[in-house]
Amino acid sequence: MAQPFTLQPLLDLMQTRADEATRQLGLLIAAEQNQRSRLEMLVQYRSEYAQQLHDASANGVTRQIMRNYQDFLARIDAAITQQSAVVDESERSTQAGQEHWQKQNTRLKAIDALSQRHDARERYREGRQEQKLLDEFSTRKFSATRTQDK
Repeated sequence: MAQPFTLQPLLDLMQTRADEATRQLGLLIAAEQNQRSRLEMLVQYRSEYAQQLHDASANGVTRQIMRNYQDFLARIDAAITQQSAVVDESERSTQAGQEHWQKQNTRLKAIDALSQRHDARERYREGRQEQKLLDEFSTRKFSATRTQDK
């Protein structure tokens, strides 16, 4: 009978933690991509609006309309700056998530290696025990046939 792996509860816990770290990393990566696309959208919107200002000024606009364009561009610039900071924070979170994920997987691999060694030892022990039983059976059978021959 094979001996159970005494660290199986720890292996299960490490597997659960590694799975959770993987799930969390996926969420962090998705959030970072979402923040990046928001930033790209703001930058594109600013570019389009700046082009509208350029076109409008080429056709002649009032001072009030020019001021409105400039004020709006300043608000878009502020939003871009703010969104850039959000993207930077998201990148840091993703990096921390990757490090956590690597740490959890390293721990899982270490415990899993112990589990595999345990399984190999148990298979070896069971193989030796089975061979011993087969040898005893063969010896008894041989002894019984020799006794009958006499």
